[in-house]
Order: sequence, then C-alpha cells, then structure tokens
Amino acid sequence: MAYIDFCLLFKGAIYRQDLIGRFEVGLSAGSRDFSLYKVLAPNNLTYDARDKRYFQTDTFVPLFEHDPRRTLVKLANDISDGFDAIGDIHFPVESASSLNIPDIYVVAKLVQAIVNNKAVSVIYTSLSSGSGARELVPHSIVDNGQRWHVRAFDRKTGSFRDFVLTRISKVTLKANPALSEQSLADEAWQRKIALEVVPHPKNINHPTAIELDYGMEEGVLHLEVRAAMAGYLLRRWNVDCTKHASLRTGEYQLWLRNQETLENTDNLAIAPGYIGEEKRYE
Repeated sequence: MAYIDFCLLFKGAIYRQDLIGRFEVGLSAGSRDFSLYKVLAPNNLTYDARDKRYFQTDTFVPLFEHDPRRTLVKLANDISDGFDAIGDIHFPVESASSLNIPDIYVVAKLVQAIVNNKAVSVIYTSLSSGSGARELVPHSIVDNGQRWHVRAFDRKTGSFRDFVLTRISKVTLKANPALSEQSLADEAWQRKIALEVVPHPKNINHPTAIELDYGMEEGVLHLEVRAAMAGYLLRRWNVDCTKHASLRTGEYQLWLRNQETLENTDNLAIAPGYIGEEKRYE
C-alpha cells in the first residue's frame, strides 16, 4: 500500500499492473491491495474505467509519511527501497545536501508535472520581487550543493530559470506546454561544456596533494557538465574562475584553467571571481 500511496502522491496515478509488476503478485492479490487501500483512504483515489487507471483525487492526503529529503536523494540516485516508485520515475534529478527541507506536497506536484509533461501555476517568492504568481514548465529537479531547485521555463520572463523549491507554494497543474517550453528547448541544459580544473598555481605549494585528492591525470581534472550547472559546481568546489588565478586566499585550492569555456553560459554570477555574465537565478 505504501507503493500505491507513493505513486498517487508523486505520479498522480497508478495502473493495477504497476503494482502487479513491481511486486510480482497475481491479479487477485493486486486487486485486494487496492481494495484495502480504498478502505483505509476512500477519498484518496478514483478509478477511470476508460483509462483503466486509478487517479489521485483533489482531497488526497497521503496515507504514509514520505520524507522529502530521503525522496529527493533517492530520486537523484535512482534508489528504491521497494515500497516507493523511484524506479518508475525517470526525469533528470541533478546533484551538484541541503540545509533546508522542501515541502513534500510541493515536490510531489512538481514531480507530477514533470512526469506527465504539464505546466504549473505557483506562488513564488523571489529576492528581487517578493511573492507573486508564476506559470512554470518544470523539467528537472536539481541539488546545487546547498539547496534543491527546479529547472523550468518561466512564462513571465520567457526563459529557462532555476527556482528554489522552498520558495514555491500553491502548486496547481495546468495544460500541456508548447514544445518551445520543454527541456529540449533549454539550450543551457542540453549543452555540455568541458572544464579543465587544476591545482591553484599561486595558493598551493604542493600541487601533488590536490592532484591526488581529485584524481587528476597529468595535473588536470577534466569535467563535462551541463552549462546550466557549471556555476553551482564551481562555487561548491571554490574554483577560482579569474583569468589570472587572482583569488589569493586558502579556500581556493583549484583554478579553472580554460575560463573561455564559460563564454555564453548563464548563471555564472555565483562562480568565484567570474565577471561578465548575466545572473539567471531566481
């Protein structure tokens, strides 16, 4: 029943065959589980005979407690304990933990939107404009090393941006989005850039130690990351992104040797020492 509850919460629907296939039970056993769930939570699901699927109702209240931090971590690593539907949910959950814990209902609605390719209306509170209504088309959930956010097309600005999960409330599913609002149109998400990270040439006296720490080959760590994620990674690792390795404090043990690779990349205001790119973080 925990599996049924999880599917209803995070996917918005469940087929009887989903339960049968996951636990390799017979049709009669699967039917009994759904019947018992309906006895325990009669207002949580409704059956669509034409679609042959159970759907979450507007009055749905989870029968089980689903911890948001554990759920997000399991989604990020495609880990299932057998009682959830992690293995059945496939969409990008990028990791660059977190000090904050997002609301489980907000996470669930966003996952539903991503899995079912829906837009959402939300109330979002930003640092620049305060609280207000937004229409978003989410496609991925990201752990940037400090907090969780959702990557989405923002209809207000007409661009793809990052929205902090804990600043989102009152999520409502809407109609299917246009192709131009979906993940394949997110150039910064689809484009990969190559980073060449080396021991800081001015702050490190014994670079071999750093090379060993990061498994560098011939003194260089080669990384390929999504352009949309580059700023988060560089900030998390305190990589000096100045052209001439000019950040001279001990926290900067790494330097980005090929700074030019960041050209035409958004969200670099958070990259240590990098100058000249527009910030795209809400």
